[in-house]
Amino acid sequence: MTDETAPANPDDARHAMKMAKKKAARDKIMASKTDKKGLVIVNTGKGKGKSSAAFGMIFRCIAHGMPCAVVQFIKGGMSTGERDLILSKFSDECAFHTMGEGFTWETQDKSRDTEMAQAAWAKAKELIRDPANAMVLLDEINIAIRYDYVSIAEVVAFLRDEKPPMTHVVLTGRNAHDDLIELADLVTEMELVKHPFRSGIKAQIGVEF
Repeated sequence: MTDETAPANPDDARHAMKMAKKKAARDKIMASKTDKKGLVIVNTGKGKGKSSAAFGMIFRCIAHGMPCAVVQFIKGGMSTGERDLILSKFSDECAFHTMGEGFTWETQDKSRDTEMAQAAWAKAKELIRDPANAMVLLDEINIAIRYDYVSIAEVVAFLRDEKPPMTHVVLTGRNAHDDLIELADLVTEMELVKHPFRSGIKAQIGVEF
């Protein structure tokens, strides 16, 4: 008996049937998903990757020619890879605003931090209201909310009542408020399993910034 006439491997045949059933079920589910809307997306949790994942979506928008914007609520003027790349190569596609002056333990000035966070929130509202922006990233706004620099009630009311229907808004930072989680369409909590900082390794270019 030649290879061409040999019966198919029973395991291969079972696998093919199983995958065909899975594909049919998946296709049925996907056919039912027809709605589109601008999402409120929250990246939170103690694990690393909240801003990194958010910037991944920003770069997707840039790659698709979709105008977008970033407002950084806490991070100061320190150079980061994302910021430098966007400002040098993609400033026409993505407006980038670093409004904070560093983390609160660095500034040690609550009134100044509050003033800067309020200015960042005003800029964020301006950018979100502009229907030309497909996505607006509010980086570390959860920290500003946690320290009462920005009112959670105001953030929720604005996103609920004033966000254009097709605009995506991404909010990052630890300890996302329960009211924001309730409002959001997509919430991801980054879980910390291991981190090199605990082993004495400092933040490194290309990994953290």
